[in-house]
Amino acid sequence: MRAARALATFDEVELGDHVCWLVHPARTSAGDARAYVADGALYGDKIVVVGSTGAASGLTRDAVPSASVILDFPSPAQPDFLLAAVRREARTAAREGYRSVRVLAERMPATEPGAAEELVAQELQLDEFASETGAIVVCAFQPAQWRAPTLEHVACVHPHEMGRRAERPAFRMFSTGADSWSVDGVIDSECAAAFNGAVRAAVRRAPKVTLRFDTLEMIDAAGMHALVDAARHVPDRRIVVEGANETVRLCWDLAGYAGADMPVVMGA
Repeated sequence: MRAARALATFDEVELGDHVCWLVHPARTSAGDARAYVADGALYGDKIVVVGSTGAASGLTRDAVPSASVILDFPSPAQPDFLLAAVRREARTAAREGYRSVRVLAERMPATEPGAAEELVAQELQLDEFASETGAIVVCAFQPAQWRAPTLEHVACVHPHEMGRRAERPAFRMFSTGADSWSVDGVIDSECAAAFNGAVRAAVRRAPKVTLRFDTLEMIDAAGMHALVDAARHVPDRRIVVEGANETVRLCWDLAGYAGADMPVVMGA
């Protein structure tokens, strides 16, 4: 069962993990990256680097094993294109006898309109990929290079994190199966926009999405509005919420969201 957690070092990484690594150049980030790659060789994983090596993690090209695959796209890749490339490498690794693939995604900010929304969609697909295949995916970000709201939106769709813990996001949304997502933590007015962006990215890919609230502690009025707004963002979408506690279900009813015409159904 996947669960949100923080990692002190890459020694704690496990199969199926999707890690948001907040890199700080003043520390030994390059050493961390080399250790992550070296562990791949130790455990029989194939190394796949997405993006220009060293862009965020400090890992230079000559530090990457010769058997590794480097997917250095000339421009920010579309979500489906990137996912297809990584899945192809995972299939090849299985045929070649590797235990799994160990991905290091070097993340650099893009300035094109809608780039942040596309990045969230891309991270959701990478999380599904890690959950389904047992791959290890580490996404390296240098916080100083990113707008704080964008980094918050991206961080919330990684179930695991390494680096300096920020106050936000207060929730994590991650894959628990095909078109099924677990939501962990607290959703309030300060992170409602990030939650809305994550759910919008999920519903645009499937007509029906399940959100598991088993480990959600609380969702306030702003969070509930963000959920309904995300469902209405794309026509003919339906969200089924399962595992919500009694308090969340009561607040949902009192807020008037229990109507038959609602695109969000709050189950037990």
